[in-house]
Amino acid sequence: MDDREMVDVATLDPELLQLQEVSSFAMKASPQLADELFSQWLSLPDTGRLVKSLIDDAKAGASFNASVNCSSANAAGNNPLPSLFPAGSAPPISPRSASSSPRVSKQRTSPSSLGSPLKLVTEPVREVIPQFYFQNGRPPPKELKEQCLSRVNHIFDDHLDGLKINEFKSVTKDICRLPSFFSSALFRKIDTDCTGIVTKDAFVKYWVDSNMLTADAETQIFRILKQSDCKYLTQADFKPVLQDLLATHPGLEFLQSTPEFQERYAETVIYRIFYYINRSGNGRLTLREMKRGNLIAAMQHADEEEDINKVLRYFSYEHFYVIYCKFWELDTDHDFLIDKENLIKYGNHALTYRIVDRIFSQVPRKFTSKVEGKMGYEDFVYFMLSEEDKSSEPGLEYWFKCIDLDGNGVLTLNEMQFFYEEQLHRMECMAQEPVLFEDILCQIVDMIAPEREECITLRDLKGCKLSGNVFNILFNLNKFVAFETRDPFLIRQEREDPTLTEWDRFAHREYIRLSMEEDGEDVSNGSAEVWDESLEAPF
Repeated sequence: MDDREMVDVATLDPELLQLQEVSSFAMKASPQLADELFSQWLSLPDTGRLVKSLIDDAKAGASFNASVNCSSANAAGNNPLPSLFPAGSAPPISPRSASSSPRVSKQRTSPSSLGSPLKLVTEPVREVIPQFYFQNGRPPPKELKEQCLSRVNHIFDDHLDGLKINEFKSVTKDICRLPSFFSSALFRKIDTDCTGIVTKDAFVKYWVDSNMLTADAETQIFRILKQSDCKYLTQADFKPVLQDLLATHPGLEFLQSTPEFQERYAETVIYRIFYYINRSGNGRLTLREMKRGNLIAAMQHADEEEDINKVLRYFSYEHFYVIYCKFWELDTDHDFLIDKENLIKYGNHALTYRIVDRIFSQVPRKFTSKVEGKMGYEDFVYFMLSEEDKSSEPGLEYWFKCIDLDGNGVLTLNEMQFFYEEQLHRMECMAQEPVLFEDILCQIVDMIAPEREECITLRDLKGCKLSGNVFNILFNLNKFVAFETRDPFLIRQEREDPTLTEWDRFAHREYIRLSMEEDGEDVSNGSAEVWDESLEAPF
């Protein structure tokens, strides 16, 4: 490079170089480029003056302001550095619109706007996370607490010495917003010393200070019923509540003259609660299971409805009547136990011997009866609810365990054929046209649509609304025949009220039949005939 070229490079205008726009790729490809450009900048006269000015300011103790110095150095002209090209010989700039020019649209950032790179970094502000877990429940907000205390004062002002158990119902209903038949249980939970009196301070300490006020209804009832040393509910924990219900509900007043039936009614309600809610089947009802069920809604409904028979979930007296009468019919010696020969008569001999054997082998559920080979009343309640509502989740699990002979979690073709063989034999004995298992298997596969055609899982059954009919086909001849000859009119009737379960419809029909029999009218043929419509499986 000759001297002429060196002079031209030395007078290069930085604005024309656009050094800020040099790509990082170009810098990496040619590392010496940055060194050359920096050396050229240091050799410029203006650069020397700028450095000297900064040194003089530093010696004089003046504040260091690079941006001011730079601007003062550049104030001599538009171009801060001498031009690379002689006057008038600079090449023209490409004519571009202002809107599309990157020089206009891309604003340059001066060192002053970015701040000094040597600025100390302050520590980040520590964000305080509010408490979200409270072991004993979330404390009530101030406004809610004041409203509750106001209602408490209003009730207790007339009873400065405290409330007795027969005066406590208003507190249970108006302040705690719980069913009225929880009044005695709540009273005893607070009155731990059994003084017979609950003072205002004792109630506030239990309900407000222990954060019961902000808990959901399931948690409130769970804490009231459970024993202090337990984390679950047992059947015995529900007995005080049922006793209160029997003593105060207008729809159950007629039972007060028959304490024996009061006790049986309470037992049946408790068995039904644990059948549907205690999905683990271990007799220990947890708070999680209670929250998943509909027990609280049923309790509230029972408290508001005067006709207890309209509370179909758990509390209907008609449902209890049907269950108890069915058990009494089978228990011929009335020792409150039934054996295989008794159970085989259920539903006019509807069940096969093989399925009855599986029930008494206690595969689906261990018997609570202490007598070998005998089924108690609680065991019968579980059986009957499963038999008459096979499409319910607990019913499906009950019968799935019966059919699953090897317990591997799937129903194979051989297992289903084993139970259907007795059905086929019964058809032949009744002079009915037998249906081959191959045809039945096709019908079952079309009905359930399992993931694998060679076996059926519990998940397959729970995904089909008609899954209960699979079990009727395998071991309940009466319901199998009724399903094959079902009346379209009855099907349409049942679909008009889909909220009713198979158990609800069965219990309603049976209660009418039993009550008419009690009145002396002979309508027993309605449920005894194999071909009767009352045995149809609802849809």
